[in-house]
Amino acid sequence: MSFKEMFYTDFIEDQRYKYLLSGLGNTLIITLFAVLIGIVIGFLIAIIRASHEKQDHPGVLLKILNVISRIYLTVIRGTPTVVQLLISYFLIFTSPNASKLMVAILTFGINSGAYVAEVVRSGIMSVNEGQMEAGRSLGLSYAKTMRFIIMPQAFKTVLPALANEFITLLKETSVCGYIGMMDLTKGGDIIRSATYDAFLPLISVALIYLVLVCGLSALVGKLERRLRTSER
Repeated sequence: MSFKEMFYTDFIEDQRYKYLLSGLGNTLIITLFAVLIGIVIGFLIAIIRASHEKQDHPGVLLKILNVISRIYLTVIRGTPTVVQLLISYFLIFTSPNASKLMVAILTFGINSGAYVAEVVRSGIMSVNEGQMEAGRSLGLSYAKTMRFIIMPQAFKTVLPALANEFITLLKETSVCGYIGMMDLTKGGDIIRSATYDAFLPLISVALIYLVLVCGLSALVGKLERRLRTSER
């Protein structure tokens, strides 16, 4: 069979290319909203842990929040993402009306939050202690010092690591097929099972992921250049 015939059979016949388009749409939706959830959770956990470590005598509430944060990080980073996805779908969201898309978004968002938290915490801890002291000496509260002085510097430091985490998240969504959800990888697998041709469907999926990753990397590189320019 020629390449043209393979291409027609895999993608044009019965409009099988729509499996890839549908899967790509779900992959992008999951990644986008999971990133947003991961950023919110990650920054909150990072601030709690960094504040606990920076203060000589943290309050009782901060100690409790720090313990909860450590347990969350241990559980999420210590178990595989696919197992977390299966637990979420089959044990937590057991309702037959549960949206697979929502389950995937929440699972990947919570998973990403643990890694974002450690990345951001390392950035906060890398900022010189003198920055905090300078902010407090100017009359700023601890919260405002963190918001206006510490966090902007930490963000610039950890931006490459955060970008790497988001790229990893994009690729990790390929396990959504375990709960029977149509994602990009699942779309390619459906075409492969229908045509018994693995080459074009899987190569196409790989190329689409590659293009997405390269596009995200280019955007991050542009942002880094703008941040460096703003420092001058």
